[in-house]
Amino acid sequence: MNPHPPPTPSTSEAVTPQALHKQYEAGATVDELVTASGLSYGTVLNRLHDAGTVMRTSWQTRRMRQNPQARQRLAAHLRTLYEQHGATLTELAAAAGETRRGARRLLIEAGGTVRTTQQTQRMRAAARAAERYKVALSLRARYEAGATVPELAKEHSYSVATVYRLLHQAGTPMRPQHSHGPAHDTRERP
Repeated sequence: MNPHPPPTPSTSEAVTPQALHKQYEAGATVDELVTASGLSYGTVLNRLHDAGTVMRTSWQTRRMRQNPQARQRLAAHLRTLYEQHGATLTELAAAAGETRRGARRLLIEAGGTVRTTQQTQRMRAAARAAERYKVALSLRARYEAGATVPELAKEHSYSVATVYRLLHQAGTPMRPQHSHGPAHDTRERP
């Protein structure tokens, strides 16, 4: 049995999915929305669904209500990790002690926009390339100061080929190769 009287058509139409969504995202429960709107439980759920609302569990609602400022700080922190450090939703979920869905919700609450997998991969590849270029420039500086390629390789735990590749990437002018064997006598032998 429905304990609430059926709403009049004008009341039912006045409660829009977007208005219910806004109240739900602010922390209201479905039961509270049912009581406030006079709509049935199913109608409230349908309208929340129509507005694209991601539903919470009861413990998530309790946690949200315990400290809304802490939730806002967490959401802002997750957005920073996501946008400036290229974190994935899985990494955000681990950092927040949430599910991926919960981390996504917090990110959106903070004004973040969810990336595609390809965008994340491109972002991370660009960050790796920038970091590698910094290493290449530091190797170049050490090489130009007199360090040898084998010394640089040992110092940075790289292979000699990797050091050469990084020096080339940094546009390093290479010194002439030295002969490491015994000196050759240029005179002709009898």
